[in-house]
Amino acid sequence: MSKDQHPLEKLKKWAAQTTPKVPKDSLTGKALTYLNNQWDKLQVYCTDGRLNISNILAENAVRPFCVGRRAWLFADTPAGAQASAIHYSLIETAKLNGLEPYAYLNAIFKALPYADTVEKIEALLPWKFKNLDQGA
Repeated sequence: MSKDQHPLEKLKKWAAQTTPKVPKDSLTGKALTYLNNQWDKLQVYCTDGRLNISNILAENAVRPFCVGRRAWLFADTPAGAQASAIHYSLIETAKLNGLEPYAYLNAIFKALPYADTVEKIEALLPWKFKNLDQGA
């Protein structure tokens, strides 16, 4: 391999040479198959610095839904399931906007009866919400 060859090209060449020498059902064989199958994605990742190598943030965002999945089987009615979905959406959107969910819900449930215009209701949305300490 020449010194001028890009490290990814060296890796691709090594993988191409090594893959036929390794049993496909071995851990190394599975790893090489995965590398070959994901090659295009690896190249994109290596050329775009905005991409994150880990999806842990996405996994953490959906974890409450995975944990709650069994409990949702016991929603008595479709309306109950819809109410749960609305609450989960509000909670997760509040988190994404840097709000503490309990304090946010407490504040908006107190303010909502007094929101008599579309503008006042929209001001309670998580991405527009201000003055959490003052209870809206």
